[in-house]
This record gives sequence, C-alpha cells and structure tokens, in this order.
Amino acid sequence: MPRSAPRTDLADCTATELLRLYQRGEASPVEATRAVLDRIHALNPQLKAFCLVAEESALQAARDSEARWQKFLRGGPHCGELDGVPVSIKDLILTRGMPTLRGSHTVEVKQPWDVDAPVTARLREAGAVILGKTSTPEFGCKGETNSPRTGITRNPWDIAKTPGGSSGGAAAAVASGMGPLAVGTDGAGSVRIPAAFCGNFGLKPSFGRVPAYPLSPFGSVAHLGPHSRSVSDAALMMNVLKKPDARDWTSLPPDNSDYLQGLEDGIRGLRIAWSPTLGYAKNVNPEVARSVAQAVAQLSELGAHVEQIDPGFDDPLEITTGLWFAGAWTVWNTLSPAQQALTDPDFRAEALLGEKFSLLDIQRLHLQRGALGSQMRQFMQRFDLLVTPSVAVPAFEARPAGHTPMDPVAMLGWTPFSYPFNLTQQPASTVPCGLTSDGLPIGLQFVGPMFGDALVLRASRAYEAVRGGNVDFSRPVTLPR
Repeated sequence: MPRSAPRTDLADCTATELLRLYQRGEASPVEATRAVLDRIHALNPQLKAFCLVAEESALQAARDSEARWQKFLRGGPHCGELDGVPVSIKDLILTRGMPTLRGSHTVEVKQPWDVDAPVTARLREAGAVILGKTSTPEFGCKGETNSPRTGITRNPWDIAKTPGGSSGGAAAAVASGMGPLAVGTDGAGSVRIPAAFCGNFGLKPSFGRVPAYPLSPFGSVAHLGPHSRSVSDAALMMNVLKKPDARDWTSLPPDNSDYLQGLEDGIRGLRIAWSPTLGYAKNVNPEVARSVAQAVAQLSELGAHVEQIDPGFDDPLEITTGLWFAGAWTVWNTLSPAQQALTDPDFRAEALLGEKFSLLDIQRLHLQRGALGSQMRQFMQRFDLLVTPSVAVPAFEARPAGHTPMDPVAMLGWTPFSYPFNLTQQPASTVPCGLTSDGLPIGLQFVGPMFGDALVLRASRAYEAVRGGNVDFSRPVTLPR
C-alpha cells in the first residue's frame, strides 16, 4: 500500500488515528496489527492481560482488511466502521474459533467454539481485527483480575498493583498499547473499576443497549461496554456494539443514531448533580476526592450548572452482593463435584454465601432494587447528569485469589460508586482526571439518565477536552517501550 512512513508507533495510536492513517494510505492494518502483536509479545508475559492471543487469525483478518483499504484507495467502496482496528474480547464473551474459558478450570477446552456473541459478531462485520481473549477472574466474580487458571493480571502503571476487575485484562491491554479497543463486561463496576485504575475511558451503557448472548447468569445487572484510550473511540465502538441482535430478548429497540454526532457539543447549560460520597461512602481516598473535586470545578467552567447534592439512597451494597451471591450459587449448581473442587476460592465463597438466601430473601432484594431504580429515575428528572468519583481508592496491591475472606465489604466495599448504577441500569462512564502522588490514575464518573448513553459520552468528551495537567494517560510511565 503506497504511503509515507507513520510518524508514531502504531501500537500507541487510537482507533480513530489508525482509521485516519488507513484512509490516507499512510499505514496499513497489517502494520498496525503487527505493531500491536509485538507489544503483546513484549509486555503480556509480565502483565497477563491476554489469556489467549490468536496471532494467525488476527494477521489473516488484517490482510483481508488491507485488501479492502487498497480497493478504497483506488476509488472503491467504503470500508467497515472499524476496518483493520485491533480489538480484544473479554474471556466471558463467546468468540468463534477461540475457547471462552471464563477464567475457569471447569470449562472444557476441547469442544466446538463456533458461535460469536452479538458484540463479537458486530465487530467482525465492521472489519475489526480480533486479537484474542483478555483475562478475567473466574466467571467475572470480583473486582480484581486473578484466577487459578490465568494467575495475576497486573496494572501497566505499576506492576505491583491490580488493574481492577473483572475486565482487568481488557483495561491493562488498552492502557499498555496491546490494542486500542477492548470489550468488557460490567456487573458491579467491572468496566469502570479497571478503566479507572488503568487510566482508560470505560463505558457501562444502559442495560440492553448492547445486546448480549448468552445472558449472564448474574442477571440484569450485567452490561457489556467498551474500553478505549479516548471518548471518541468509545463512541465509534458503541456505534458498532449497539446494533441489534435477536438472540437477546432483553435488548432495547434499535438505536440508529450516530454517537459521534454531537460528541463535541459540550455541556453548557446542563444540570449536573455533584455527589462526592453518594451520602454513604465514608472512606474516599483524599487524593481521589481532591482530584475529582477539581475536575468538577472544570465542569462549572464549561458552563454546566453544578449543584452538590446526594441522590438520597442508602448504600445498596447488600442488595448488590445478595443478588450476586445468588447468581454464584446458581452457577455453582451447574458444576459437578469434581469441577467445584477446581474453582477459585473467592468464587466458591461467594457461591456458599448465596446458598444461605431463601427465595423470600431474593424476592425482597428485587423489590428493594426496584425501589432504588424508581428513586433514581425520579432524581434524574431534576438533573441531566450525576457525577461522582469512579472508585473510592486508587489501584491497590495485586494479590492472589483467596487472599481475603469473602464478604460484601471485602468484595465491593472499596468501590461504593460503581455498583448502584448496575442495579438501576443507568449508563455510566469513567474518565481519567488525575494521578495520585504515587502516579496512579484517578477516575471521574458520569452517570446519565436511563437511555442517555449519548449524553454520557458527550459530557465525558467535554471534560476530556479540557482536562488539566500534562499527564499522557495513553502511555503508562512504568512500562518499557
């Protein structure tokens, strides 16, 4: 393909930058894929972001994409929306031709892998280059990424720290240049926690906005969403991921809007509720609190009407973990005794906690969840957006599975801002807004009204465009290049 030499390492380019280079003939999908694979070979042994790298099929997909771009440059048809962009898939999501082992020794590798989940199918149709599967804790069961099957995944900003979870492999991959885009899942914060810990942008869309199949055994708290280095990349990816799929009976009606349109419209005049603690978070790290407050001040400077106010609900931790433990107990009962003996001690502990809930207990949790959802729908009639810290703490030590006795506080007590909005199903994002004195990323969370995904992206982009400081969140400083 005729071109001038790229001016940067292609592994450090965003998806938007790669597509621009392809359109100009200044780089090719094969070059970009090889650059990313080289980065994976160099860094993945240490970070363990990928549990499977499909090098041969990725290069073939890149060659096919390159042929399409060559035709485009000769006046042929337009290429796919993500044609030639390297993408990774979390190892909870079905991917044709690749095992989906769910971070577990209980899944049989030797079986047909001939089905794409909706998100995987849409990415292939858009021409994306699927690099492989990213690491997850067993069944996505916690906010750290460690498992007996894949070991400990590490944070590119400090390899002694966790990238968070359960989409920790996806976040670590994007942060370290092992692909500009990744698909994660979020059942209690599992996109937003690792995106915040790794200095990425992450989006949990409105429930049903991105179709899922098969549906999560953990129920309607589970969302699928993008990890990216920029808000624009996430909007571009969402245009693909939100396309319909009849296999998901809970999915929303098709949304044919373009999330890139209006992305730069800013937030002037928007009504923003600012809640530093949601009224109950008692242990927010002072550096996190300070950095997020400074970011909120910038929202006012952008013309938003910011009011400090709490939504007025009590900590719903017991609702979240009760429903989650019940889901773990459900999965546990699909396993044979021999398989149960192979499980992660954290998952095993969650399942056994779930055993203690009666049918009446679960029904009461659902009723409490419904009341919370109704309360937030009413609260959001007064405000366009709610902003909070993304996570109450920066990334903590990377630890092995089973390091701490499992209970609700150990599981999620340190991330009080994430799980409420899985219960309410609202769209929520995390945008990096600063670094701690130890050089660890801090995240700012935007929560939108139900179905306000485009608004969450627009507000995230408005803040991203004016974010202060000289931190380049696309290049963690601890990693060799």
